[in-house]
Amino acid sequence: MISSELLAKIRHLFHAEHWTMGTIAAELGLHRETVRRALETNRFHRHAGKRPKVTDPYLEFIRETLEKYPRLRATRIYQMIQARGYTGSVVQLRRVVAGLRPLQREAFLRLRTFAGEQGQVDWAHFGKVRMGQAQRRLSCFVLTLSYSRALYLEFFFDQSLENLLRGHVRAFHQLGGCPRILLYDNLKSVVLERRRDAIHFHPRMLELSAHYHFAARPCRPARGNEKGRVERAIQYIRSSFFAARPFTTLQDFNRQAFLWRDQIAHARPWPGDRSRRVQEVFEEEKKHLLPLPAHPFDTDLVLPVCSGKTICVRFDLNDYSIPPAAVGRSLTLVASHRLVRILDGRTEIARHRRSYDRGQVRADPEHQKALLEEKRKALGATPSGRLAQAVPESEAFLDAAFQRGESVARQTRQLLRLLDEYGAQELRAALGEALERHTPRASSVAFLLKKRRRLLKQPPPLPVDLSRRPELAELDVQAHNPETYDELSEPDES
Repeated sequence: MISSELLAKIRHLFHAEHWTMGTIAAELGLHRETVRRALETNRFHRHAGKRPKVTDPYLEFIRETLEKYPRLRATRIYQMIQARGYTGSVVQLRRVVAGLRPLQREAFLRLRTFAGEQGQVDWAHFGKVRMGQAQRRLSCFVLTLSYSRALYLEFFFDQSLENLLRGHVRAFHQLGGCPRILLYDNLKSVVLERRRDAIHFHPRMLELSAHYHFAARPCRPARGNEKGRVERAIQYIRSSFFAARPFTTLQDFNRQAFLWRDQIAHARPWPGDRSRRVQEVFEEEKKHLLPLPAHPFDTDLVLPVCSGKTICVRFDLNDYSIPPAAVGRSLTLVASHRLVRILDGRTEIARHRRSYDRGQVRADPEHQKALLEEKRKALGATPSGRLAQAVPESEAFLDAAFQRGESVARQTRQLLRLLDEYGAQELRAALGEALERHTPRASSVAFLLKKRRRLLKQPPPLPVDLSRRPELAELDVQAHNPETYDELSEPDES
């Protein structure tokens, strides 16, 4: 029994302040049933007749509606009776609906499994995190063994198929084996299509199950209770591990998660016997898990890629460099959680550390160096490019010549001939002197070069530069008989 003062306070909070029964029970430290009985008592109505309520004319309509649609929300009923003349508030209607709504409670059997028989898998979403310029979804892969309640958890930046496969492989190898059956929600990465009990599984999930010999069992739609143990494990992770826990990198966060699992989650009492610990029961269950195959399942993402005009291919919001020779060719990108590899056929042509930022360029210095070398070769393929490559000062000289009205093409041809005759060092000095004299013409440069050669008493250049015409060095000239020339010099007797 509760005191009259407390009874009056409950009724005041409910009828005057419009608090819900749950709020009143939590605030006053009472059971919800105690609050309900206090609100339904008739001790305050012994000396007065029952006051009519604004909802009374609609009680029969509300009752019939709830019998047909037990899960219909009070807000929808409020709209329906408003159209029929109801003038009260939605708060008053909610109280009536709560009393008239038929209770529908479903009975469940307690799940009992054998050691190593079953595991349950699910994703849990933990909000979004900022990675540089990118915003990533932080998700946790959770696998729980139904018998021992031992679990594996790992955080990823998305719920992709590749991360689902990675979570399975790492869980199996950390747990030391694989349960015979794994329960799932109807994830798109697990179930492609379902028609009642007929299921089309994702091909990669079938490959995984065949590799580790387990059976995949999706729950029935909207029956999350069938995998209640992993659901409770996720709630446990949220409250015991994730709440108010800072982290710097994903690797650091997963390291903390593994420590929490070993030191706290596996050290908790086992639900089947409170005197035992989860770790102790897990050591017994480990003997009954399916043995692991000789090689782990390959979980890398494989995609066909092709670069455009640059030496980079785009993957997951970032660019990764490739050799210049591979530009425009059909390539294969292989991505793990840490590396991005690019293959040409079966040959690896590039390897980069994976970035989870946005708009980043992972460039290999060797790829950039090769591109610059190609550009230099292409630059030397044209007359102006060869001149600029050999004597960079020629650019300023040609600009000055153009301002004087000279033909840049003609000046370039003449400077190239001087370059072949005198060399880059001599030409560079002559160009500088011509600019100082404000005579930016090739003829002026030629005059300065000849003058410099006379002052230095250098021999004149050879008529042909054999370094540029190596085929002339091995030219074979056939010698003629000198008498032939004598015959040509004799007078004609005729």
